[in-house]
Amino acid sequence: MEQRHLGRTGLRVSRLGLGTLTWGRDTDEHDAAEQMKAFWDAGGTLVDTADVYGGGEAEYVLGRLLDTLVPRHELVISTKAGSIPDPDRRTNGSRGHLLAALDDSLARLGTEYVDLWQLHSFDPYTPLEESLQALDIAVNSGRARYVGVSGFCGWQLAKAGTWQLSGERTRLAGTQMEYSLLQRGIEREVLPAALDLGIGLLPSSPLGRGVLTGKYKGGTPVGSRGGSEALAPFVEPYLDETASHIVDAVTTAADGLAATPLQVALAWVRDRPGVTAPIVGARTARQLTAALSVESLSLPDEICQALDDVSAPVHRYPDHDWSTL
Repeated sequence: MEQRHLGRTGLRVSRLGLGTLTWGRDTDEHDAAEQMKAFWDAGGTLVDTADVYGGGEAEYVLGRLLDTLVPRHELVISTKAGSIPDPDRRTNGSRGHLLAALDDSLARLGTEYVDLWQLHSFDPYTPLEESLQALDIAVNSGRARYVGVSGFCGWQLAKAGTWQLSGERTRLAGTQMEYSLLQRGIEREVLPAALDLGIGLLPSSPLGRGVLTGKYKGGTPVGSRGGSEALAPFVEPYLDETASHIVDAVTTAADGLAATPLQVALAWVRDRPGVTAPIVGARTARQLTAALSVESLSLPDEICQALDDVSAPVHRYPDHDWSTL
C-alpha cells in the first residue's frame, strides 16, 4: 500500500487507515485479529482508536494484538482523548484529564508511546492553550511521537494550528474529520486551514456512514448500522433524497469502471487535496478486504468531476458568489 506523509511532518502512514470504533463492542477479539492481519498483509500501517471506543475495550483488544500478531514497530498507532461519557459535558480538555487519559491509554495498549495522539474534540470550557499544552507535554515526555486534533471546526483548527507553530511547540500533524461524497462541509473552512498550516487530513466515515456502498438502496439490511438501535440515528441523516441521487451517481460510475460503489466512493475521498488517509472501519475482515481492494483503483478525471458536481455543497456568503445575491 502506498505510504504518505501526515501533513508537513516526517511521519509516514499508509494511505488507508484501519478504524477500531466497533472493536470490543460489535467486533470481538477474533474478528479484530482477522482484520489486523488482513490490513497488515495489504501493507497498512495506520491504526486509529480512542480511549472511549468500546468504553476502552478497543484499546485493550488492539494492545493484545501488538507483537503477538503484528510487530509494534511496524504500526502507526493513533489514539484520542478528551471525550467523556457525561451528557452534561461531553468533552474534558483540561490538562489533568488529558494526561491521565493518555497514561490510561498506554496501559490498555501495553505500549510506552503512541505514534499519534489527538484531542478528540474541542472543549469550550477549557482554555485551548491549556489543552494544547498537554500535547506538548506528551511529546516532550516521550509518550507521543506526533499530535493532532479531531472534530475541530475551521476557526478552532486555525487557532490551534497557529498557536502550535509559535514558540517551541509541537506542530499539529493531523486532523480527523468526517469527509465523504455525502459530507463535504469541511471544504468550506477546515480543509483550507489544514492545507495552509500543513496539517494532514484523516477523514472519518469516508463511505458516508456506509450509505455510499449502496447497501441501503433497497431498504435497511439486517445487521447493518442502520438496523442497529444504537447506530440507526447515526445513519438516518444520510438516507434522504439528496443522498440517494449521489449514491445513484456513485453506482453508475462503478458500473462504468467495473468496480464497486465502495471502491469508487473511497477512491474519491482518498485522492482529494489535503487528504492523507481515510479511516475505514469494518465489522468483519471480509468487509475490510473489500475496502482494501481500492488500492488498485484510481478514478479518471471525468469521473471525479461528475462526482464533484453531483455532490457539490452550497457555499455562498462569504465564500463566493455572495456579491451577486
